Order: sequence, then C-alpha cells, then structure tokens
Amino acid sequence: MAIDYDRLMAREFPVETHSYTARDVMLYALTLGLGADPLDERQLRFVYEAELQALPTMAAILAYPGLWIREPDTGLDWEHALHSEQGVQFLKPLPVQGAVRAQTRVTGIVDKGPGRGALIYTEREGVDVATGEALFRVTHTTFARKDGGFGGPDGPVRQPHPIPDRPADQTVTIPTLPQQALLYRLNGDPNPHNADPKAAAAAGLPRPILHGLATYGIVGHAVLAACCDYAPGRLASLDVRFSAPVFPGETIVTEIWREGPDRAAFRAKAAERDIVVVNNGRAALA
Repeated sequence: MAIDYDRLMAREFPVETHSYTARDVMLYALTLGLGADPLDERQLRFVYEAELQALPTMAAILAYPGLWIREPDTGLDWEHALHSEQGVQFLKPLPVQGAVRAQTRVTGIVDKGPGRGALIYTEREGVDVATGEALFRVTHTTFARKDGGFGGPDGPVRQPHPIPDRPADQTVTIPTLPQQALLYRLNGDPNPHNADPKAAAAAGLPRPILHGLATYGIVGHAVLAACCDYAPGRLASLDVRFSAPVFPGETIVTEIWREGPDRAAFRAKAAERDIVVVNNGRAALA
C-alpha cells in the first residue's frame, strides 16, 4: 500500500491527554542517567522529590501519539521507518506533576523518489490542562525508507543547522547502560526495535537500539549541563538530526560550539565506534 498524500496530510489524530506525577518526572530523568553521581546536587534536583524540577526534554514524550505509523491506513512500511529529526520549543518550564493535552498533525510530506524514501513531518503543541497555557511545541520527522516514489512533492525540506569548522568549545561525556533501552521504555515507548532482538533484525539492525528520544534526552542533558548550569528555564529550544543509531552501553560524547550568548550548535558521537549519532544540533538559550 503506497502513501496517499492527501489522505495522510488530512489524517486526524485523537486529542491526547497525558497525566503524570512527580514519580514519572524522576523516572524519566533516571532512565537518561541523571543521578549517576550521587554527590552532584544539580542532577539530584531532577531525581529527588526535594525541590524537584522536570527535565525540559520530557516534553518530547508528553501527549505523544504513539506508534501511529503502524496503522495500515497510513500506507507506510513502519518496519523500515526511522525517527530522523526531533525538535522541541520550550515555552514554559514543565510542572513537576499535572496533565498535558495535545493533538498531533501532519505538517508536510516529502517524496524523495523511488528507492530514496519519504519524509513525514508532524507537530504538536502541549497545553497545561490546569491553566490552558501552552508549555511546549514539538516537531518530529519520520524517514520512511521504503516509501518514496508515490508521486508527492519533493519539498520543502528542512535545512540542517551547520556545525562550525573549528574545535568544539565544550565536550560532555555521558555513558549509557547495556539495559538503557529497557529502562527508557518504562516512560511509555514500547517500540519493539528497542527491546526485541527479532524485531530489530527484521528492521535490518544487528541488535536492539536505544530510542531516538532517549538519545535526544541524553544530548539535551549535556546541553543543559554545559550551557545552562542545569537551569531548565534557560533552555529555549533543542533541535537535532539523528544520523546513526545508538546501541545501549555506548558512551555518548556531545561536542558543543557556542555561537553567541543565546545559541549553540552541537553534535554527538558514540565514542566506542567514533561515529556521529546526532548531527546538526541547535540550541536556543534564554
């Protein structure tokens, strides 16, 4: 079944209401590795109820529409679809408990041509149910590797943020655990590619990989530490392009270039393979 451009653009997603507690806030941070140093009080504020704060990147998982690309009416070969880009604009600090409401919408579909795949752009705005205030705006790109050539438009394509051609100003190293993906899926992301070796093999992967949003959260942690001194209100937006999967147990090294007082560029590598896993990163700083 091929992509029906008009039908997919008009797809109506349900309104998702996501209630969460302080325990969920702490679990999210723990599944990204915060608290690894029990004497680091800056990290402790995200994993301990005293003076608890929510990590900004938690917005990426709130009111998430789930694995909607698995639905047969999308026309997508979900087994060969990849999470290729992620961005969040942080409009207000997340409450440490409450409920968020959002409705996803498809904002663009790009046909890269036969054998070259397709890009599906989606967006959602998270609103605090208690106050009606917008908390965040999430953008997401799916690269459907097997679904090009359906006769759709060939643009516009989002342009990546350039990485400076000079040594990085800061480097942050964060190790992951062999069971990191199994921990992270407790946040409500049940994709079998991150847990089941057979499902990973069916997608052409040698073994289960770390969730893209887990990698996003770990890199977000690095930027928050290096550029914001762990103050959530200082991170205004975070956009990345995923360039290779991370395997649980690898060490993620984030290189950061300061481009002025209010922005930074970054990329991240899996140290053990010396391969870029996140590229063209851009952070806006408040």
